[in-house]
Amino acid sequence: MSNYLQRRKFNEINLLDPFFNSLKEDYPDFEHWFKRKENEEAYILLNNNLLEGFLYLKYENGPIQDVKPTINCNKALKIGTLKINPHGTRLGERFIKKALDYAIIGNVDVCYVTIFEKHAALLSLLEKYGFVRYGHKENVNGNELVLIKDLKRIKNDVLLDYPLINPNKKQKFILSIYPKYHSVMFPDSILRNENVNILEDVTYTNSIHKTYVTRMPVNQANKGDIFIIYRTKTPGQSAEYTSVVTSVCVVEEVKGQNEFYNFDAFYNYATTYSIFDKEELRVWYNKGDCYAVKMTYNAALSKRLIRKRLIQEIGLERNSYWGFFRLTDEQFYRILKEGGVSESIIIN
Repeated sequence: MSNYLQRRKFNEINLLDPFFNSLKEDYPDFEHWFKRKENEEAYILLNNNLLEGFLYLKYENGPIQDVKPTINCNKALKIGTLKINPHGTRLGERFIKKALDYAIIGNVDVCYVTIFEKHAALLSLLEKYGFVRYGHKENVNGNELVLIKDLKRIKNDVLLDYPLINPNKKQKFILSIYPKYHSVMFPDSILRNENVNILEDVTYTNSIHKTYVTRMPVNQANKGDIFIIYRTKTPGQSAEYTSVVTSVCVVEEVKGQNEFYNFDAFYNYATTYSIFDKEELRVWYNKGDCYAVKMTYNAALSKRLIRKRLIQEIGLERNSYWGFFRLTDEQFYRILKEGGVSESIIIN
């Protein structure tokens, strides 16, 4: 079983897989199109050698004139084909995140997709993350809707703006997470020496949203504030070299356990996007002063900064409590720059 996204050439993907049947029905030319793309690449997810998801992306120079009205832009990312087999694990979010990662890396003005209106669940998912109905595309396959997402303008809404980050007047924090939780929650931030087989097709891995439960004072954060995720040291090894910052998240909300009627209510909320099992959460809950922070997973650092560099080069205090603490704006921007986060994800 391969539960991580793989990048494969079209000629390495089984066109006879039953997964493609609906696409062949929607697009009579699909097989010919697929074969013409034989040396291009797509993202796939396999389960027992059968496809569960397929994503093809293409950068285009604007304006985009084969849709009505014309999309006026310098550069766009087209989601050429996106299909997933839904089974309650939010796999669609994982593919949308991958597409938007490409959009940010490519510094495009817009991301767009054409889709038949009958695909209501996928339409709803795209609209949740800021795609808006723009126009239509007429071709031999019928009349498709055109949805676009503007990546140069923000709406001051955490979800509609995703993955864009507005740092103005926002607090920035370091949030530490143990290794056993980190890599399954943040699959694009997995370390090179970790086993990709831990990335199961489950909600807390696939989802754009993450919920973390802690007794650290994360209630200091407000909606829209920014967390830099800090993976604590590998057990038995030095923190100087194995503790690293890996990811950038934006806070959706923070709730204390006292805001819930009882443990079951807290559990039902906290485990929607969380890795923790019920008995583990009960232990935390019984200790008291427990918080659940819900956040969006906006970016993975392409260059992981170890604790030693964070202290010597970024200026973080060695003697601080590294579980949860505030960053200065200067430290935040240095981490993004040194961590290789694309500047286009920041919208001022």
